Amino acid sequence: MVGGSPPRKRAVKIPMNTNNTKPISTRGKALRLNLDPSSYGTFAEIGAGQETAAWFFRVGASSGTIAKTISAYDMTISDAIYGPSPRYVSRERLTSMLDHEYALLTERLAPKRGGTTVFFAFCNTVRARAYSDKGGAECQGWVGIRYQFRPGGPANDILLHVRMLDDTNLEQQRSLGVLGVNLIWAALFNRNNIKTFVESLVDDLRVESLEIDMLKLTGPDFGHIDNREVALQLVESNLTEAAFFTSEGEVMQVSEKLYRQPVLVLRGSFNPVTLVHTDMLASAGAEFRKRLKDPNQEWIELMEFSMNNLFAARDSALTHQDFLCRADVLQRLGKSVLISKFGAFHRLGTYLSRYTQEPVGLVLSVDVLEKLFQERWYDDLPGGILENFGRLFKHALRLYVYPIIDRDLDRVRTAQKANIPGHLRSLFDYLLENDRILNIAQHANRLVLDFWTSDVRSMIANHDPRWRALVPPEIADAYEMEVVPN
Repeated sequence: MVGGSPPRKRAVKIPMNTNNTKPISTRGKALRLNLDPSSYGTFAEIGAGQETAAWFFRVGASSGTIAKTISAYDMTISDAIYGPSPRYVSRERLTSMLDHEYALLTERLAPKRGGTTVFFAFCNTVRARAYSDKGGAECQGWVGIRYQFRPGGPANDILLHVRMLDDTNLEQQRSLGVLGVNLIWAALFNRNNIKTFVESLVDDLRVESLEIDMLKLTGPDFGHIDNREVALQLVESNLTEAAFFTSEGEVMQVSEKLYRQPVLVLRGSFNPVTLVHTDMLASAGAEFRKRLKDPNQEWIELMEFSMNNLFAARDSALTHQDFLCRADVLQRLGKSVLISKFGAFHRLGTYLSRYTQEPVGLVLSVDVLEKLFQERWYDDLPGGILENFGRLFKHALRLYVYPIIDRDLDRVRTAQKANIPGHLRSLFDYLLENDRILNIAQHANRLVLDFWTSDVRSMIANHDPRWRALVPPEIADAYEMEVVPN
């Protein structure tokens, strides 16, 4: 449907930031946008129906907002309009849709009304629940808007990836449509506050309906935005379980990086990063390589730290900046970073297996392994500790166990010498014998074992220069400010 020139409308004053205790309904947002003369755009939606545009048609006065709607469902038609794409539900396809639709809109309408109108192109490409689905199919998609902050201004993009969790196609259509209206509203009126922006995306939606696991804001008017902080807000606001950053600091949807890739993960607080951490990865890598189909295959090294550590109370004083500073240090070492809300290891394992069917290795020290065999951590699971290990080892996942120094006995303690409760020892032995738990002590550098992370942290705090020899030289300057007196 292509609309002509919109009729004259009465202006509606819309607040730039809606912090009301009761969010504006989806219907209310759509109607206010239709009645406001300042924004006008195109809707291109593929995969679940004209779900977002439908809201603007349904409430009336849609000619005030909609210049065009289109659904290029057929792949040949879609390729003819937007160009070929190896994956139709992808960031690349969404970007090509935004490129085409925004350029066409502004080319045709800017000469006539560019001085008074904010133009936008709203697009999505989605794999929704299909008629033939038997269950288990991943329903997900990419949603985005390209738009101006002011008439005649430069274009800015907001892209997000959504996992749709409703059971039926009809429910998914409804949720996707609400999300689309919320995104347009937030882009225009909530962009000055990250927390408000993020949380308004799920106004009028059930928590169980969808997960937004990637959100990125780019463009000249978003130059001040650190998208890693946006990703952390998604986690903090419970819109997703984890935020993923590449070694270059780019925010990505995790499947874009991990798809069909082996993954070796080190969990920790990384406060600070020490030579023990890098040796843990190197030692695990020597064994991990043996279990790949191709020993020359590359894998992703992922450093994961949690906002909700199962084995330690959360430090309420930590801020987004604290997490980002730790991420900065890890990225200097060329590592990808996952900041999550996972406490239990099995939740991390399940999360990773969603995105890759290749081997996954979790690297941990002997003392952490011992905590995994403490039953008190699994009171929330009906099957207790057995259910935990059943979930953890369900996929191609193994634990790679790094030794520690037992200071009481002054000796190295390996996986085989772990202190496991007697009634669980047979379970432990079974996992060892079947290579689910692997000892990597033979590859460890004995010279780095004498100092724990807590020791290095104390040295830095007390201006003890020995700390420099205990951290990777590439990142020593990152901790310099902590040893320079004020």
